[in-house]
Order: sequence, then C-alpha cells, then structure tokens
Amino acid sequence: MKVVCISDTHGDHDVVQLPQGDVLVHAGDITAHGHEADLQAFLSWFSAQPFEHKIFIAGNHDTFLEQAPQRSAELSQDAGVHYLNDSGVVISGVHFWGSPITPRFFDWSFMRDPGDDIEKHWRMIPDSTDILITHGPIWGVLDLVERSADLSENTGCKSLAKVVERVRPQFHVFGHIHECYGQIQKNETHHINASTMNNSYRVENAPIVFSYVSGESSK
Repeated sequence: MKVVCISDTHGDHDVVQLPQGDVLVHAGDITAHGHEADLQAFLSWFSAQPFEHKIFIAGNHDTFLEQAPQRSAELSQDAGVHYLNDSGVVISGVHFWGSPITPRFFDWSFMRDPGDDIEKHWRMIPDSTDILITHGPIWGVLDLVERSADLSENTGCKSLAKVVERVRPQFHVFGHIHECYGQIQKNETHHINASTMNNSYRVENAPIVFSYVSGESSK
C-alpha cells in the first residue's frame, strides 16, 4: 500500500501536484476558515483524485466542519471519501485513525485545553492503530514555531505524545506547523509533518510518500 500525504492546503489544493499512490491522506486545514461552499470545493477536487482510497481530517482553520459536523460527514460520504473525526477506518487490514484536535492557541476550531478537555480525545485512539492522522504533532517532534528571529517554541501536544508512546503506531501523519515540514523516526513511530504550505502560506512542499506492507513499512 502506497500512502501519499499532504496537509495545510488552505483552499489552494488545485495547485498541488500529486504522485501516484493507493491512499491519499490530507491531515487538515483543507480551507482557510471556509464555509460550506469551500468544503464542497475541496471535496469535489479530493474525490476526483485517482486514488483507490481518500482520507482526510479537519484542522484548526476548518470552521464549518466543527460548526456543522453532521452536514460535513454527509457531504464527505456523498463524495465517496473517508472523513475521520475522532474515528477510524480499516483499509486492506491497515487501521487508520484520525482526529482534528490540537492544543488551544487563541480560539480557532477543534482546539482544546490541557487536561481532560484534550485527553478525552486521545483516549479514543485504539491500540490497534497502524497509521495515526492528527492535525498537530506531538510535543518535541517537528513542532517548533518561530516566534521571532531569536526564539522558537515547541507547540506539540504533550498528552498526545504519551498516547503515541503507548499505542506505537508505525506512522503518525500530521501538519499544522508549516515551518517543520519533514519526517523523523522516534522510537517505533515514523513521524511525518506533511504541511504543503510554507510559513508564508504558499504551496511549496511536495507530498510525502511511504509504503506500508503487511505490518511492515518502507520509506
């Protein structure tokens, strides 16, 4: 199974160049605080891509998807794609789980406070998860935000880090932190920040591709 990963297209999905694959994963921020029409535009593009399976989650910019969860799910189902919202799907024996939740920063969509407010979402992640998709990273892994020329800050989720350490998915796909696009191995999990846009909100980064074969992986 070849998995192609993108994230943070913010409505500019039309200019993204996708390689061939079996599963297309979008890790959130499909719009820029968009409305229903923006979701429909994304779904029209997403569903037309030549992949057997298409999976996406929402992100902190996807206002409509949080305000109208049932309508968002119905539109996604009608488009023939998998919309994961603290939920999962099994494809060819591979267990995917997706969540849009990130630690609170101001008052954008799908953000939660520390403690049980956010941890109740992470407790839903099954131990059987092979490929975890969240909008944001765990703390300390591809999560540095440039606050100024001299200061960078880790912004990932500490409680999610504990769950990833316990569940040990083979892959964790996310975005959110545009300036930390890339991938890194930590313990038994391969972490992929698939942010398609750079820190200036321009589409710049190529999709990241990996293969998943019978419980084993190759990058």
